[in-house]
Amino acid sequence: MKILLHHPPREAALKGPKKVLQVLRELEILPDTVLVIRGEELIAEDEIVNDSDTIEVRPVISGG
Repeated sequence: MKILLHHPPREAALKGPKKVLQVLRELEILPDTVLVIRGEELIAEDEIVNDSDTIEVRPVISGG
């Protein structure tokens, strides 16, 4: 699978299928700090990502 990361912008690749939570663990990213997007859809930690998928990992930003 292709993984697009932000802050700093970079790409990574992993073999699938894997759950989103497994992907984040392998990339050493805390799940509560990011949103994972496939296409136009936000996906949950327990969803499966396949080799053919491209996902985007965006940091959660909050403010007022």
